[in-house]
Amino acid sequence: MVQPPRRDGPPSVRHVAARAGVSLATVSNVLNHPERVRDATADRVRAAIADLGYTPDRNARALASGSTRSIGLVVSSLQNSLFSDLLNGAQLAARAQEFALLIASSENDEQAQSDHLAFLESTRTSGILLATMTESRDQVERTRRHGHPVVYVNYEPTEVDACAVVVDNEQAGYIATAHLIERGARRIGFVSARPDLQPVARRRTGVLRAIAEHPGVSLVDVDAGDIDPPGGTDAGARIARMPVDERPDGVLGVTDLLAMAVVTELRAAGIRVPEDIPVSGCDHNSIAWGGAVPLTSVTMHGADMGRVAVDLLLAELTDDPAEHVHRTVVLGSDLVPRESTLGRERPSAVQARAAVVSTDPRRSEP
Repeated sequence: MVQPPRRDGPPSVRHVAARAGVSLATVSNVLNHPERVRDATADRVRAAIADLGYTPDRNARALASGSTRSIGLVVSSLQNSLFSDLLNGAQLAARAQEFALLIASSENDEQAQSDHLAFLESTRTSGILLATMTESRDQVERTRRHGHPVVYVNYEPTEVDACAVVVDNEQAGYIATAHLIERGARRIGFVSARPDLQPVARRRTGVLRAIAEHPGVSLVDVDAGDIDPPGGTDAGARIARMPVDERPDGVLGVTDLLAMAVVTELRAAGIRVPEDIPVSGCDHNSIAWGGAVPLTSVTMHGADMGRVAVDLLLAELTDDPAEHVHRTVVLGSDLVPRESTLGRERPSAVQARAAVVSTDPRRSEP
């Protein structure tokens, strides 16, 4: 029996070859082209791999092939459960196709996002999913020039021809506002910030569309300064100080964290939610669900976005580049009514489902 050489550190392909009594080329064929090796020899090599605990060097394979069976995912923040859900959906879909998922969070920092993209390129990942809040055109074009396809997630590009999957944010703003109107609100306070962010701008468009369809309903813009909870705290305090005949009688936070902070401030001022002012969020962030009043919101279908994004990326990897047609998949939204607008009524009393409306022929349902 051939004894493996002494070694320090992890086992290598040479140790496997020595243990199995075969050449390096035979071990390579067992790992990469098992059909070229006789069954008995292949079994001997696999037994040696198991005995030694050998793990193939993915970096070496990447250098040889030009890429790995891995997908990069860069999200803007993991503090929002939308992106956690997205991550889970993408990971399950990638794993089903025998791809690994490499994850990074930029925390809304464009330089950090650029650094993450560069790092993922260096790992020779097959392609990248980018859940960004901005177009990031220069970063994306650089990544694609280097041979890595990019699929946008939760953002529909307008300056880059690329695949994307998004939730219909306009419809999300529309159904949340329509729900407040159904609950009797006539002055809708829209607590928001950062109109330069695509989801914010599109949700506002939906708010305005719902108000336009209901004569006698008006909009009260409340600038929160930022989309983080401190902005909601300040906005809630300002709403509470307004004269009763001027302040909103229904409030929509463009994010759940803003809405939850508003609820806290209103209650601290002795204003009842929802009896005096019903309040809704708009992005179904589970981090905001732990308050004293469960928050009505709109689902973002993060897991579905992650799954569809992986499907789009793998299709682009396998398509002929000359024939590949980029497309945008638009997911609908669901209203999830809770006590912040319904009081003690059963949540099933009010339900709404968003239709998917596509004007771009490239846009489609999953």
